[in-house]
Amino acid sequence: MTTYTPHMLRLPEDVWHRKGQRPKDGEGMVIGVIDTGIDPMHPSFAYNPKNPDGHSKCMPLFAGICDIGPYFPVGSCNGKIITARYYAAGAAAVIPLNASRDLSPFDVSGHGSKIPEFSHVASVAAGNRGVPVVVNSFVYGFASGMAPSARLAVYKAMYPAGGTVADMISAIDQAAIDRVDILVLSIGPDQPPADKITFMSVLDIALLFARRAGIFVVQAAGNRGPDAASVSSFSPWAVGVAASTTSRAYSPVLVLGDGHAIKGTGLSAPTPGDGLFRFRLVAARDAASTSTASAEECQNPEALNPSIVAGSIVLCLFSQGFYNGTATITAILDTATSLGFVGFALLANPLYGDFLAEPLPFHIPGIMVPSVADAQVIWNYYNNHTIRDIKGIVTSYGSCATIKEGRIATFSNTAPAVARFSSRGPDISDNQLNPADVLKPDILAPGNQIWGAWSSVSLDNPILSGHHFALLSGTSMAAPHVAGVAALVKQYHPSWTPDMIASALSTTARKHDRLGRPIMSQGPDLYRLYQSAPFDYGSGLINPSGALDPGLVFPSEFEDYIGFLCSLPNTTSEEIFLATGVACKASTNTPSDLNLPSITISSLRGCQIIRRYVKNVGGKAETYLAAVQAPDGVAVHVEPSWFNIGPDRIQHLEVTFNVTEASESFNFGELVFIGSLDHIVRLPLIVWPTL
Repeated sequence: MTTYTPHMLRLPEDVWHRKGQRPKDGEGMVIGVIDTGIDPMHPSFAYNPKNPDGHSKCMPLFAGICDIGPYFPVGSCNGKIITARYYAAGAAAVIPLNASRDLSPFDVSGHGSKIPEFSHVASVAAGNRGVPVVVNSFVYGFASGMAPSARLAVYKAMYPAGGTVADMISAIDQAAIDRVDILVLSIGPDQPPADKITFMSVLDIALLFARRAGIFVVQAAGNRGPDAASVSSFSPWAVGVAASTTSRAYSPVLVLGDGHAIKGTGLSAPTPGDGLFRFRLVAARDAASTSTASAEECQNPEALNPSIVAGSIVLCLFSQGFYNGTATITAILDTATSLGFVGFALLANPLYGDFLAEPLPFHIPGIMVPSVADAQVIWNYYNNHTIRDIKGIVTSYGSCATIKEGRIATFSNTAPAVARFSSRGPDISDNQLNPADVLKPDILAPGNQIWGAWSSVSLDNPILSGHHFALLSGTSMAAPHVAGVAALVKQYHPSWTPDMIASALSTTARKHDRLGRPIMSQGPDLYRLYQSAPFDYGSGLINPSGALDPGLVFPSEFEDYIGFLCSLPNTTSEEIFLATGVACKASTNTPSDLNLPSITISSLRGCQIIRRYVKNVGGKAETYLAAVQAPDGVAVHVEPSWFNIGPDRIQHLEVTFNVTEASESFNFGELVFIGSLDHIVRLPLIVWPTL
């Protein structure tokens, strides 16, 4: 499921069917998604009036409106999709729109336009349970959203040519009017506002008011990692989600005639004979009928000699065209089909270094080898078994190979790693990248190679055209995992506010895998892992079952967020009043005093006292003992160091930080409250001690 991530997060056994409780998998919850539209005919969004366990579903009290238009006729809102709107006034003013295609809630886009497809995002959050994932006639498993019985509210605000913040704001306002439970945005500006602090942008203020309306807001953290300070989710009232790998991989293998087995990527069937028979290897540049430069990328059938490449596995090269975007995998597949390749291998080019490759579906046997070192092994074998005349023209092709099955997933025991592309902290307060006293990203969730629903139109990604599912990577895929899990927590605890849900997710997150090994991070070097820190994963990997019973939560109210804005040193009370309509009150608080389930101090000089308060949601009185792993260069003292707290009671805390040694960067630690009834509440500590 997604085809794997519900099991990775232990949702079926620990949440959907929690011991001693009636099954709960999102029934009655409404998840709003702002994105590129939705395909109402997709099986992930069909309405089933009964849950898989046979219980009748109840429609939520929700008065939604369904716009109609191209590909979205009357009846498209079917009980699973309970509202569908589109917002295009802003887009129409600045970008070309196609009225016969765009002006409806229908989704025609794809990830090729750098806009995450709504159908994919929506299905990860709330797609129906047990939908077969079939691509090129092969079944990859059965997909499910994290909250498969939740309903969807669709707000289309992005188009193949782009979108505007104005349309996003309209969609956010409508979601607040509709009173959705959860709102997920896998879209957003690529950079901070140019003329104001990040927390005061029009988008962030709109999300603040969505939070005031009782909506749990989830944002993708961004895909500009592994660079520091690259997050695009800034504000403490929205949960910014980083992306992790899943320990699952699709790895076809190219077996050379000398026995070398080279792993690559691609959703590919084996060569004929189930990969047991070997076929001649031919480098595309050696089969060129025109210039070598145009032939080596396998983009044009006319550039290759059909009599040489037919029936062979052809070696194509990742060259300038792939680097600048003019060459595509789709063109390789078209060339291969036209000329009768048995298969193909796209090899890394030492001129451009290793490249990143996602496992795309190939209708013929194929493999991408993104490692220059692996590609060199193939070239060495090929050149050693190829005879050329004095002019360098091949007279005998003596090398052979076979492509093994690439559609069967393999699973490793490595801890989920923070994906290379996932944006990193620290959070920033302005476009000068000045650090903020807020931890971003907030949390980590699966976001690498995620199966999800796909619009078969696939306007901007022709290799996926005609398919109903796609395997995508991005924080756009991680955010709906958190949205779906938040809907499950809300179903179990209807009275919890968004802040309480966010706190529960944060304080119970995991920093280790099930074998106790630390979660690592992919970094600048493609094949190397690095030690992770809160700027990579926030509080850690989402732990749904733990979030249902966190023991303590750190609640915050709308007024607390206004106080946070008023405490910022680089804005004025007049600006805050103009943006929010709320006046600042006299306060001595600092931004670090916002009651978040983490403590971030971007510049600690001497001594600073940070205040927090917790609420017992455990249902019984419990005694907690504080334990501290202090950041380097800082002494930390908690008062009280232990306390007994009754059900629904509040306990105020003071955490004192003293500089013991200045540092040239942020240092990390942890504050842990250990409960007598086995609750463990973790707070990341992120401090930059200065002189």
